[in-house]
Amino acid sequence: MHKQFKNLFVSTHPLILDKLAKLRSENCPYYEFRQLLEEISVFLFYEASTELAVENDETVTPLAKTEVSKLRREILLVPILRAGPGMLNGVLKILPDSRVGMVGVYRDEDSLRPVDYYNNVPKNLNDFDIFLLDPMLATGGSAKFAIDSLKKVGAEKTTMVSIIVAPEEVEHISKHYPSLKICTAALDQKLNSDAYIVPGLGDAGDRYFGT
Repeated sequence: MHKQFKNLFVSTHPLILDKLAKLRSENCPYYEFRQLLEEISVFLFYEASTELAVENDETVTPLAKTEVSKLRREILLVPILRAGPGMLNGVLKILPDSRVGMVGVYRDEDSLRPVDYYNNVPKNLNDFDIFLLDPMLATGGSAKFAIDSLKKVGAEKTTMVSIIVAPEEVEHISKHYPSLKICTAALDQKLNSDAYIVPGLGDAGDRYFGT
């Protein structure tokens, strides 16, 4: 975990770092940006899921019966719209049987406050391991709204997975949710006056969808 933020894990995996370098470039076309974001999401999810609980089971191979381990709890993936589905598309390639919820929040460009417009998750989340997906943890308003809405329906164990995070908002989220684990590829320098992460990579949603 990070020495400054005890609930933050910053990956140093060489493949993640290499792909992130390409993702940041302003010359990266949207179709390559899309592929890179999904690939980084897969690697980050591996990092974020190392503490998932397993239980013993049995299966029969072509040669013999054997003991195996399987996940104890069902996984729920919750992307924050609109950039979050880019990460979802990556993770679903390795966990196609995961359940999926959706939280829609956008940032008002004048007040910089979160405005919610969509929320659809299972009614009871006590039995899920939940992964909240958002490429950029910037102002933190969207993440806080999503976490609060999940807690209202029983979420007990939630992990935030973001490609890039800003230190101001890691500190803000950590104060409100000290037990929330945040997994990222990069802890960047700061937020600028327009609440964009610096150096960042620009608007992840616009770059992913090519708009």
